[in-house]
Parts: sequence; C-alpha cells; structure tokens
Amino acid sequence: MDLHKQSSPEPPRPQAPVRQDAEVAPAELRASDAERDRIADILREAHAEGRLTAEEHAERIGGVYEAKTVGELEPLIRDLPGAHQRRPAPTRTTAPNRPADGEIPAEADDNVVAVFSASVRKGRWRAGRRIHAYAVFGSVEIDLSEALFEYPRVMIKAFSVFGSVEVRVPENVSLRGTGGGVLGNFEVSTLDSDDPDAPVVFIDGWAILGSVEARPKRGKFVANIADKLGISDKAGKGRRKTEKTERKYL
Repeated sequence: MDLHKQSSPEPPRPQAPVRQDAEVAPAELRASDAERDRIADILREAHAEGRLTAEEHAERIGGVYEAKTVGELEPLIRDLPGAHQRRPAPTRTTAPNRPADGEIPAEADDNVVAVFSASVRKGRWRAGRRIHAYAVFGSVEIDLSEALFEYPRVMIKAFSVFGSVEVRVPENVSLRGTGGGVLGNFEVSTLDSDDPDAPVVFIDGWAILGSVEARPKRGKFVANIADKLGISDKAGKGRRKTEKTERKYL
C-alpha cells in the first residue's frame, strides 16, 4: 500500500492592517469667515491701542485674508494680548421650579373658560399674578407675547378635559411647568432668561384626554425688561412713573 504524505494546510496569511486616515490637527483645518473676522477684530483693536503701526496692521490684515487654515491665522496675533484673553461665558439665571408659598395669592386675577367653545387672551393686555384656564370640550389660548407684565411671577393654572390649553410667552422670559396628563398631553418648554429681572411664568395643571402646551412664540420679546412695570404687590413696592406703566413692551 502506497502511503501518500498529505501536506498540512497552509497557515492563513496575516492581513495587512486597514490604513485609516490620520485625524486632521486643529491647526490644519480650513479657516472660516467667522475666524478671519475674529482675527481681524483683534488686529484692529491692537492698531487702535498703538500696539501695531499702520504698516504692520495692513500687512497682517492682508495675511488674514490670504490664510487658508487656522494654523496660518494664529501667528498673526500670537504677540497680541487679545489672542490670550478668554471670552467670559454667558451668564444664565436659573428660575425656580415653583413660586414660594404665599408668593402668589390663591384667588385668580383672570379666569379663561371654554366649555364647548373657544376662549382667547391675546394682544396688549395686563397679565395678573394668577390666571386660571379651563377647557372642557373646547380650546383656550393665552398669548403673553405682547402682554404687560405687572408682576415678576405669573402663575397659570391650566386644566383640560377633552380640550386644549395653549400658552405662548416671549422668548426672553423664564418658563416653568409642573403637571401631567391622563390619557392626554402636558408639555411645557422650559426656558431660562439671561436677564435676572425677566418675568417668570409658571404653568401648573393637568390634561385629561386633552392637552396643555406652553412654549415661546418665536420672534417675540419683552423689551426694556429693566424698565418694566413696577411691582404693585400689596406688601409694599409702589409703581413707577405713569409714563413707564404705559410703555409698550414690543
């Protein structure tokens, strides 16, 4: 019997590693128009302070608009203090989740009721400290985008049963919401104003087989918050001058 030597199988050859492109260094990124404008502003300020002569300023400005990458821009301002100053982060005031007990009276200043109908508050109107909204097989719309805020805190109690309550506020106020839905939708878009003196609107309520929604109205702002209506609470603070109370906010 002939014995044939069987050759052992050839071991698998190691595969060459897949070549991945190296990450691009930040200095090699293409410069944007905004980055060029930032460098140009630093050079312009340095020239105004006397740190650069007119010839140096003109030469570096030319280099700004000839640069293609971020790395080519940075050497143009490396010896200037503006390149090493960090911009302060914008401050944002966090509004409280709910007003303190006793801050807002239990009695409503305004009742907005819709039963098998529709009810609307909009335009230039005075918003009280407490507004009650009830929608029963109907719809309620409360638009504060042009309202006059007489108080720093506004509470809206919203209840919807087979209906809808919609609240719209200016973009630069603070907005808070506490509530829920039972086979319904309760949705409040939380906002934190950059201005600590901005009014705070609280939405509190329930949606039962209905909806309660509160969000900002884009493009609408409370103007001159620092000069807004004086607080007219019974505890003490008097109103400001009459012309300020009649000032339109938008």
